Amino acid sequence: MNTVTYRQEEKPLHEYLRQHARVHPDKAAFIWYGTSISYGELDRLSDTFAAKLATIGVKKGQRVALFMQNCPQYIIAHIGIQKLGAVVGPCSPLFKAHELEYQLTDLGAEVIVAADNLYSLVAAVRDKTVLRHIFLTHYADLLPSEPTINVPDEIQTLKLHVDGTMDFMESLALALPAPEAAGLSMDDVVLMTYTSGTTGLPKGAMLTYRNALFKSSAAADNNRIAKDDMLLAVAPLYHIAGMLLGINVTLYIGATSVLLYRFDPLQVLQAIERYQINWWYSVATMNVACMQIKDAGRFDLTSLRINPATSFGITLTKPLADQWLAFTGNGRLFEGTYGLSETHTWDTSMPVDAVRWGAHGKLVRGVECRVLDPDTGAEKATGEVGEMVVRSPGNFKGYWNKPEASANTLRDGWVYTGDMVTLDVDGYLTFVGRFKEMIKVSGYSVFPEEVEEILIKHPAIRQAAVIGIDDPIKGQVVKAVVVLQPNLPELLTQEALVAWSREQMSVYKVPRVIEFRDALPATGTGKLLRRLLKD
Repeated sequence: MNTVTYRQEEKPLHEYLRQHARVHPDKAAFIWYGTSISYGELDRLSDTFAAKLATIGVKKGQRVALFMQNCPQYIIAHIGIQKLGAVVGPCSPLFKAHELEYQLTDLGAEVIVAADNLYSLVAAVRDKTVLRHIFLTHYADLLPSEPTINVPDEIQTLKLHVDGTMDFMESLALALPAPEAAGLSMDDVVLMTYTSGTTGLPKGAMLTYRNALFKSSAAADNNRIAKDDMLLAVAPLYHIAGMLLGINVTLYIGATSVLLYRFDPLQVLQAIERYQINWWYSVATMNVACMQIKDAGRFDLTSLRINPATSFGITLTKPLADQWLAFTGNGRLFEGTYGLSETHTWDTSMPVDAVRWGAHGKLVRGVECRVLDPDTGAEKATGEVGEMVVRSPGNFKGYWNKPEASANTLRDGWVYTGDMVTLDVDGYLTFVGRFKEMIKVSGYSVFPEEVEEILIKHPAIRQAAVIGIDDPIKGQVVKAVVVLQPNLPELLTQEALVAWSREQMSVYKVPRVIEFRDALPATGTGKLLRRLLKD
């Protein structure tokens, strides 16, 4: 394995933040619709939140949930939690109540930081979990009086005050000294991001300070990101890719990121022009949407230099990249990477000057890869399809409270990804397909068992099975095959079941296609043969 070197030294990313705060305290770390948060302020505010957590009893190793969309408060909380040696537990703000309940229960989280517009969901599950402390924050708390780009209407609402909760921003106004977090190790678990593994309900992948530092270095170095660059952070911070590129790379480099609440094509164009953005990680559909804005040609986008992207929804092709180059005048768009939550993502990176269309880049320095026959474990020849297994300082420590799943995925230091790939003679990796049954809808992971568990709660459904089917826009959508209860007074229709599902689960998990059957294919022991449904 190649030796890994870092731009400062091997230490937690919050220590990189401290160094930047000492060297250039007034430099903007993040810009939020015109509000600039400097490195000095970010270091102080995250220290204060860490101290506040310590006063309510949070200790090293305890899990703290974050439940909000992109905002500076998310970043402050994320860093503060990790400064204390506690564990960040990101929860999707798209969750329904039972999804939130499952993850909070699995985490054993006693503390949550949530957006006030999501409080009703927190309140609905509070008594079913071990939650003891709730911090609420309002997206508009840090908005400037005169925004520099358009602000989404949904974050300009009235602030919610709830008895029995703590105001996040008020807690940052306290004069608390930075807590002592003695005995921190680079191998301490400080992030638990949920993934499917190979089967079953979502599992918490345990990630460390070292994992985050290693992949921050890989993403920054392979994309030639410098401290004077201006980055655009649009991807959700609660996703591993958004977290890596929206928080970690910024802190590692000491650059400035312009943070958006969510993707909006007009706001992206405004931000690129207003802040002379050099680097943006996008999804291919975002680039298309930007080019479709009325009078988009009026924006000066020539500052944009590098634009790695992911082919969710549509395939990123050379014609699309050429169109983007002509549209921006300078922006080089290409398929950026391959990675997964268990490796803190970014295992490969596309060489900026040697883009190979259809591939997913080359292994980053420090990552070892083997392509194996999934049945025999034998090494595949160069160019042959097999299961990708990887080893690097980015590999996770296992799944939280799931020893069997951990042993199946993490073997002798290697992560068995369950993904089919090829590795050619020039070192380019191409993703072919998934052995796992996870469904990817517009980039979101959907776990069949989770949707099935919800569907069978419907009084008219006796059995349910879920698979993914190809979709030209979303990549995949969910298809449900259901068996109805006998002797129903009226037949359940597809439209009625879709409408019911929208009330029960996140929108990307809702089945788009429903097939009614008399029985599901199964083995003699009753195990579902999902592959027969796919066939």
